[in-house]
Amino acid sequence: MLPIKHVAEFFGLGWQTVKEIHKAWLKRHVGPPDFSGVTTLVMDEFAIQKGHRYATVVADAQTKRVLWVGRGRGRKEIRVFFELLGWENGRRIRAVAIDMNTAYELEIRKHCPNAQIGYDLFHVVAKYGREVIDRVRVDEANRLRSHKPTRKVVKGSRWLLLRNRENIERPEDLIRLDELLEANKALATVYVLKEDLKRLWKYRREASARRFWTQWYQRALDSGVKPLIVFAQRLAGYLQGIIAHCRWQLQTSLIEGINNKIKVIKRMAYGFRDDEYFFLRIRAAFPGNP
Repeated sequence: MLPIKHVAEFFGLGWQTVKEIHKAWLKRHVGPPDFSGVTTLVMDEFAIQKGHRYATVVADAQTKRVLWVGRGRGRKEIRVFFELLGWENGRRIRAVAIDMNTAYELEIRKHCPNAQIGYDLFHVVAKYGREVIDRVRVDEANRLRSHKPTRKVVKGSRWLLLRNRENIERPEDLIRLDELLEANKALATVYVLKEDLKRLWKYRREASARRFWTQWYQRALDSGVKPLIVFAQRLAGYLQGIIAHCRWQLQTSLIEGINNKIKVIKRMAYGFRDDEYFFLRIRAAFPGNP
């Protein structure tokens, strides 16, 4: 795990020489992915370069072994993985946890006909934060243009509204949050419904989860808050994938942990210009549990 530069300096070799030796070793050591026994997957994207350039990582949900890494997050790019997986292995896949990426979903349905798709809590709540809380906060700040002190408080409350209440450590921040919610009905509504939405992932019986969703959905429609209503109507189309967690308790938080380590690997080399070498290093770093 040492940077190539340090290894090259220690042995008195060129950077490129050390990199090529390591790459050749990785090819032999890592080898092609072994799909035997794989029945559940998690897929997610990570930023590979500036300018909205991404790569996709796929891991075995049971063993936490990275199976494949590839540049891009569109259907054409990730199809490479499914072609490598093959039809027989694809038929054995029972569940896949993803964010709400349509390209991922379409390729999974095409190549893994028996797989149930599950949408992760983290990504749904993050989407709620962007599309509902941020939108309502900006709208309320604009509405309060003539009242500058209050507008400033609302405008500067983004991170306070997005954080989980239990993660707010400073008492003064909790007081600020309570005062803000008490003073602004729209923000209070979307904040409470955000906290309630997370409860949906705690149910283990599908019937109970559906009942809770029906109640939450109706509250969203009755709120009169347009961004919340639009979000709820869109989310209804993803309900089956959300309810899937009752049977398959998969979360892309596994991939989030992998992505954090990928950032460390990338920083050690100040970024990688050789995708193949970079992706081999990622797979080598996550051989999976025995």
